[in-house]
Amino acid sequence: MAEGHEGWDDYAPFYDWENARTLGRRDVPFWRTLALQSVGPVLELGCGTGRISIPLARAGVSVVGVDRSEAMLLRARTRIRRGRLPTRVRLIRGDIRALPFPSSTFPLVMAPYGVLQSLLRERDLTATLDAVARVLKPRATFGIELVADLPSWNEYRKRVSLSGWRGGRRGSHLTLVETVRQDRARRMTIFDQQFIERRGARRRTHTFSLTFRTLSVPQMTRRLEKAGFEISALLGDYRGGPWDPRADVWMILARRC
Repeated sequence: MAEGHEGWDDYAPFYDWENARTLGRRDVPFWRTLALQSVGPVLELGCGTGRISIPLARAGVSVVGVDRSEAMLLRARTRIRRGRLPTRVRLIRGDIRALPFPSSTFPLVMAPYGVLQSLLRERDLTATLDAVARVLKPRATFGIELVADLPSWNEYRKRVSLSGWRGGRRGSHLTLVETVRQDRARRMTIFDQQFIERRGARRRTHTFSLTFRTLSVPQMTRRLEKAGFEISALLGDYRGGPWDPRADVWMILARRC
């Protein structure tokens, strides 16, 4: 079985470009509100290029970001340096299954946009939930977002999903050609990504795959409860609306018991 972290180093040069055209910053106010309500540094799992951590730092929040991809973290460090935020954001290359922090450290742990679904084995998810429970302060919050309704995503092959300029017309032109495959026996969704980069007469093709484990909100809540969490809220949008299986956003807030 592939490891869930595979492909993310290759994705790093294109991550911000794609997300600016899809998710954008729609989820940032949700995480910022949670973080501002916490006292002390907050922990982000899978912080990537700093898409969440940096706006929180600009709002005055102290953030610790953990990611396994050095290529992602390199881009985050550059953005932090340019934003003059090194005292607000601490980045660590590490494994979220074994968090390198003392017990009862954080008043909030965030797992944005499907990071827990990149844990493809049940034992890896169990280890991560145990690690989060250990580093959270008593009664502190664990916020999780799942990629909504992955099992129902339609399979398609070599679809042009996005196209546009990066860095203006003096930069490069990118085209994302994407294939989505469902491995229903193992409950996984695989995104085969092909980024075609053109700069003048030069053309390069970057190919890699990202795999997400299919987990519903009820399935994740049962695992959280087994790990010693109490469910605080199930949300279906970034404004706090209630969750249902047809919602476009799947959010879980849980407290360490």
